[in-house]
Amino acid sequence: PQFKIEIITFFRKSSRGDFVFSADRLIRLVVEEGLNQLPYTECTVTTPTGHKYEGVKFEKGNCGVSIMRSGEAMEQGLRDCCRSIRIGKILIQSDEETQRAKVYYAKFPPDIYRRKVLLMYPILSTGNTVIEAVKVLVEHGVQPSVIILLSLFSTPHG
Repeated sequence: PQFKIEIITFFRKSSRGDFVFSADRLIRLVVEEGLNQLPYTECTVTTPTGHKYEGVKFEKGNCGVSIMRSGEAMEQGLRDCCRSIRIGKILIQSDEETQRAKVYYAKFPPDIYRRKVLLMYPILSTGNTVIEAVKVLVEHGVQPSVIILLSLFSTPHG
């Protein structure tokens, strides 16, 4: 889904504080929508006042992977929603002339092949970096069907 957010995020004269606030808010909205795509189970809890509350609980086996460095900006939004979630990292850089993506570093939870993956990359331009990241995840045993891309902005090529 696409979100609309106050124009202040894009307004040239907005203060740094306003921009950061709006960007963090947008990241949180995108992360929460990504979390909505993960499997959950319904559960009932009893509140301290003795009332029953019907809710949901995420199933175990989810993780985040940030494409460094811009993807790291989304990590706090994910941690704000899921304090104990495991987060992996991958560093991919594109050659300026050829636009070919090259992996320089990848560190994932050891059992990533059993997890659902929230792949965090805020600005999607050509798509080459994300394509390479998905290839690396697949090489580590992750099924493409369990990879959810979290991105804030995309160009027509992305």
